[in-house]
Amino acid sequence: MNGAESLVRTMVKGGVDVCFTNPGTSEMHFVAALDKVDGMNCFLCLFEGVASGAADGYARMTGTPASTLLHLGPGLGNAVANLHNAKKANSPMVNIIGEHATYHVEYDAPLTADIEGIAGPVSHWVKTSPDAKSIAADGALAIAAANQPPGQIASLILPANTAWDDADAVADTPAAPGRAKVDEKAVENAVSVLKSGAPTLLMMTGQSLYEYGLNLAGRIASTTGAKLMAQGSNQRLQRGAGIVPLNRVPYPVPQALDVLSPYEHIILIGAKPPIAFFAYPNQPSELHPEGCQIHRLAELDEDMIDALERVADAVGAKEGSAATQEAFKPEMPSGALDPDTIAAVLGNLMPEGAIIADESVTTGRGFYPLTAGAPPHDWLNNMGGSIGLGMPLATGASVACPDRKVICLEGDGSGMYTLQALWTQARYDLDVTTIVFANRAYRILQGELANVGAENPGRKALDMLDLGRPDLDWVKMANGMGVEATKVTDCEGFAKALTAGLASTSPYLIEVVL
Repeated sequence: MNGAESLVRTMVKGGVDVCFTNPGTSEMHFVAALDKVDGMNCFLCLFEGVASGAADGYARMTGTPASTLLHLGPGLGNAVANLHNAKKANSPMVNIIGEHATYHVEYDAPLTADIEGIAGPVSHWVKTSPDAKSIAADGALAIAAANQPPGQIASLILPANTAWDDADAVADTPAAPGRAKVDEKAVENAVSVLKSGAPTLLMMTGQSLYEYGLNLAGRIASTTGAKLMAQGSNQRLQRGAGIVPLNRVPYPVPQALDVLSPYEHIILIGAKPPIAFFAYPNQPSELHPEGCQIHRLAELDEDMIDALERVADAVGAKEGSAATQEAFKPEMPSGALDPDTIAAVLGNLMPEGAIIADESVTTGRGFYPLTAGAPPHDWLNNMGGSIGLGMPLATGASVACPDRKVICLEGDGSGMYTLQALWTQARYDLDVTTIVFANRAYRILQGELANVGAENPGRKALDMLDLGRPDLDWVKMANGMGVEATKVTDCEGFAKALTAGLASTSPYLIEVVL
């Protein structure tokens, strides 16, 4: 076998059996190996940012890495924005990046680039494999790096001759290390704060946002009087009827300051101290009140569940004491569409087991309250802030969980970055319903223009934040990629279209005109 085949066999043996691909000439032997080796499932993406975003969505729902196949430095460059998002989300991923043959690099051909230099800022682990006999072992190291808690981006660079030369081995991937236990002093400190009676907030993310972790935190809160909140964006949050409810730190700085103002102590469980998304004139970067003490119970890569169990035992939190969300459906709205009426329709119709890929930006900031009582579901946020993640994230989540309905909440400006994901959904008949909020603007930037204190913006400035002239036609764009689509302008039309989309097992798009 050649180096490419030894690498693919190592990947499949090591549990990496999904590859989101956009190959080029230097990767043709790897493409042939993907075809030859049983067990590898391949999904073609028409833009590398779709491949990297889909691998992120897959990892969030499985906890295991998928791979991407990218063409040289420029292909990696096209993937970088969603690799940034995946790195911020600590989603495990193995990137296979083609490179010129080792002896060809010196000639500085048109596609020659500093691939390691491009990969470094969006990877935790980077290596260029030197020859075909090394590539299997290097692939195993990449998988092991990706599986390092809480999840890492591993980028393996594959020179063309490393792929086509003879190889003689398939490597075993080292077992992933377990999460380290939280130091007893951190547990004792958290218990002391919780027993003090002072206003205390548990701020959570990571594995603590899965149902069992939420239940532990809910038991602690009900026993001690502490409150619970998730950080602003999270890799995956389980929520809905029967699950301990959790709100997030608001995005707008004034709202965040108000919400956090009562607390004298914030205990971090995987989360970062609350900070503003951007700097604003005359507003603080740190969002906790002056004098509030920040305590860390668990780092993101530590065993948060064990830590919560130890805290729950120490404060006497009893089984069954957590307050869980009651099932409820908001009144079905009629008439004009706005963020509240859209949320009410979602809260009425969201099916059990849904996966929400949320890049709704401004429209969706208030969706949580009216969807809280829906049947149990998962909610995925964009943790890196680079727009264009929503539809690729939904694509990867659907590949990971083909038996579950995926609902993508997408802003029209963000959606234009990676709408090629619709084609991948159509080709592989993925069960994704995409809702595009067509406000014909970069609405978030219209608000930010005022937030940063820019004075008296004129037509030139306002035009850069406007998506009209011409209006985007999402129905035609979706149809052109093989996806059924419809446009709605009121609540009745939205409810009818969403019902149809949820009933379908094929990709479906709804353009919600605001």
